[in-house]
Parts: sequence; C-alpha cells; structure tokens
Amino acid sequence: MKRRHFLGYLFFSLAGCTTVTSHGDRAADNSTVNRFQNLRFAVSDVKGIDELQRDYETFRIALEEVLEKKIEFFPVDNYVQAAVALQLDRVDLVLAGPSEYVIIKARTNAIPIIAITRPDYYSIVVVRRESDIESVPQLNGGKIAMWSEGSTSGHLGPLKLLIDANLDIRSEADIEIKMLADEGIQALIDGKVDAWSGGVIRYQRLLEYRGINDKDLRVIAQGSPLPKDVFIANSQLNWEAVEQMRSRMLQEQETLLQSLLKVEAHKKYARSRLVKAEDSEYDTIREVYRAIGQDSFL
Repeated sequence: MKRRHFLGYLFFSLAGCTTVTSHGDRAADNSTVNRFQNLRFAVSDVKGIDELQRDYETFRIALEEVLEKKIEFFPVDNYVQAAVALQLDRVDLVLAGPSEYVIIKARTNAIPIIAITRPDYYSIVVVRRESDIESVPQLNGGKIAMWSEGSTSGHLGPLKLLIDANLDIRSEADIEIKMLADEGIQALIDGKVDAWSGGVIRYQRLLEYRGINDKDLRVIAQGSPLPKDVFIANSQLNWEAVEQMRSRMLQEQETLLQSLLKVEAHKKYARSRLVKAEDSEYDTIREVYRAIGQDSFL
C-alpha cells in the first residue's frame, strides 16, 4: 500500500511548521478590538475559493450574523497549509476533520473551540455474505480495502479496529491494506479483497450508488463513535474574544446548522449539534498514528 509514502510526505511537510515564526500580516493594527472585527475562515479539506463559496457561503453569511463580525474566506489546499496559515497568523478560524485537527494541533497552538457531533459516524468492517470470516482477527493474512490515507472514517477508524483485534497493521504478513476509494466495495464483491472497512454512511451511499444489494454482504465489526469535526481558533486571538465566539456559536447553533444543511455536501450534519470541543477526545486518533510509527510528529 501507499501508507509509507503518504506519511513520509506528511512528516516532511509538517516538520517545517515547527520553525515558522508568527509575525502575522496585519502590520498596521494588531489591537484586540480591531483585530476581531474581521475574521478569516478556512476549511482544511476544501480547495480554492470557488469550492469555499459553493459549499460554505451560506454558513459564512450565517456566521457573520451570529458573531456580528465580517467573515472572509481564506482558501487553503490542504491541512498542511492550514497549519502554516495559523502559525503565520493568516487565518483566524479553521474547520477541520478529526485527523486533520490532530495534525494541525501538533504543529500549532490553535485552540479547539466548537465541535460538530455526527450521529452514525463510525467505521465498520464488511465481508461477503458467503465468507467464512466472522470476526476481525480472522482477517489475519488477508487483504482489506479502505478509502484513502488520512481519512478518519475510511483509514484511521478502520486501523483502530485492526489494532483492537491484535493485528499488526505495519506487517503485510498480518494484513494487507489497499486504498481503493470508491472501488473498494466492488473489489470485495469481486473477491479481490477479503474485507472492506470504512464509515457506515459512506458504505450505505456506495451500495446505493453502485446498486449493490446489502444482502450480498455482512458487517462483522463496528467501531466506537469517531471524534467530531472541529472549529479551531488562532491562538493569537484574545482569549475573551475566543470565549465570546464559542458562546455565540453555541447559543445560535440552530442558525448555523441550518445554514450548513442548505448545501447538499453537508447533509451529514442532518442530526448534528454544536458542543464545546475537548482535545482529549482526539486521543484515539493519536493512538492510531503512534501505532503506525508516526508518534514523532505528534
């Protein structure tokens, strides 16, 4: 699989973040009051201003009303750029997935302020109906399809299930992991892999998209609820301003959530709530990164 290449790139990309000095790019006025009048907002997995406007314009407008501040989009290509932007004081608020948050937090002093709950956000392991495999430990020596490197529900969640089954995820003699994205379910149907693992919502959507009868497959394992998506604040913002932001977002969460639900891409938040973010919740993600030998950059 490509896991070593992905993590090698990740390590070297993020290593540079530790040497960045945060001078900021608001040289004219860095006072707390004026600084908080305009907030720059990024989403760690959305590339370019066009996608930001398409998927988050309604949320941006709602957030302006809730916070009574001007919200400006700050596009990034990935979570590496989001981490650098936080260190360089070029962005004030970032929405990140669980695995992205862990990586960003490891290289910045960013503050987790608000998390978005996601019902049915957990990983499962699926086999063919006629398979003799009844439990995850029986995958020893087999092949499993996953979604993509770094995905919380499609990679790290599945790895946690393998770890809990005492499989050595760094040894292909124990388990061979193939990142097959949306081809993974078909690979399972065709017998090219012994199991598929990913998020339950994605599983349901793949079955519908490919017209696969779920009676042909069996779920043999279900993981614990995965950590939440999280809004991260720049640590250089005044603490009182951050607390005010958190309080208002919690108080007006219905407005914010409804603005997200107006966009098809955010239907995953249909039964979500906004809650105070807790860094310790993301320790399960850190555990998996350590298990694959990447504790050095955490």
